[in-house]
Amino acid sequence: ILLKVKPILALISGIVLAMFFAYYFQPQLISRQIENEGWVEFLGKTLVFENSIETKSDLLNELFVSKGMMGMLWTIFLIISAMIFGGIMDGVGALSKITEVLLKGAKSIFGLFSSTVLSCLGLNAIASDQYLAIVIPGRMYRKAFEDRGLAPENLSRTLEDSGTVTSVLIPWNTCGAYMYSVLLVNPLDYIFYSFFNLINPVLAVIYGFIGFKIKKIATNA
Repeated sequence: ILLKVKPILALISGIVLAMFFAYYFQPQLISRQIENEGWVEFLGKTLVFENSIETKSDLLNELFVSKGMMGMLWTIFLIISAMIFGGIMDGVGALSKITEVLLKGAKSIFGLFSSTVLSCLGLNAIASDQYLAIVIPGRMYRKAFEDRGLAPENLSRTLEDSGTVTSVLIPWNTCGAYMYSVLLVNPLDYIFYSFFNLINPVLAVIYGFIGFKIKKIATNA
């Protein structure tokens, strides 16, 4: 992040470093598999399919399990579905109609930020998915932000401050349900301790009201 390295290069570097660390620091765990399968097949199975390391501890055995790229496909399918859903709504004119209604009360930058935050919160609760709560409002308000002379960074930040961080607070949202399955704690129980998640949407609206950190679109003189 500090060096502003492109994501693809950062991901590839992480994979290469992980391979090096595994071979250098824990050769006893993978040397036998490499001898039996070869480097190419071993790396392919490790990156794509489920892989695990057996130890004498049941807790560690549960921790040392990776599902590879195949385990992440459901997330990718969910993102693609959200984009398709947003595209269909845009194509039939639903997004423009919804945006038109919501923007009637957004006469100022403060109103625009407030509408964006409320839309993200509403979709997190209604659509029950974080990706839909980010992608759909992003498509809905993109032109409105441009028309007001606001840089895309403002919309991106507002989507993150409202759509991303609040999804874990809703029990029936995919994020909230996942947290419950992992932590065995209902989101309605830990919501009172999630100060960051509760404060961020409020700060997003306050920023829009006072004009703090609101970046304008650069215009060529």
